[in-house]
Amino acid sequence: MKEIKYYFETERLCFRDWKDEDKPVFATMNADPEVIKYFLKRLDEDESNSFVSRIECHFAERGYGLWAVELKQKKEFIGFIGLSYTSFASDFTPCIEIGWRLKRDCWGNGYATEGATGCLFYGFNALGLTEIYSFTSVLNKGSERIMQKIGMTRIKEFNHPNIPISNPLSKHVLYRTGKSEISIKANAV
Repeated sequence: MKEIKYYFETERLCFRDWKDEDKPVFATMNADPEVIKYFLKRLDEDESNSFVSRIECHFAERGYGLWAVELKQKKEFIGFIGLSYTSFASDFTPCIEIGWRLKRDCWGNGYATEGATGCLFYGFNALGLTEIYSFTSVLNKGSERIMQKIGMTRIKEFNHPNIPISNPLSKHVLYRTGKSEISIKANAV
């Protein structure tokens, strides 16, 4: 059985490797039309499991990634929050992106903001990153609010090169922050 590494924690959340038992919950999330509202399509179970495999490969290659997030008190998997190397063709790539996806019944509790703040702290202090980006469809006001709450600065709007320009999700907003621009606290494990 694979040993699960815990990387860091925040007040209410633990950031760890993915477990096999996370996959069915994640597949349910990726099939939820509300959770996946600002993505091109819902994922079936095989596509969702392939996504987890890509996340695990990213960890193996880079030493960081989209961490599985669990509630400390309940030891319950609620989704991912983390960092990924992004290299699609753009004037700001390659870059390190921060992103999140949580179960719908966990929305509205501040978990994404708390977790993203912890990821910024870990990225800047443990990984030595100097800048981190985030982007989403301009329609996704909830994620944009999180970017603002964690102290990121809006840079611009752009058309995502991997989404047809005729698609309403094509227009994205780009945010950025640097280690010297942000003051954050989290508990490193």
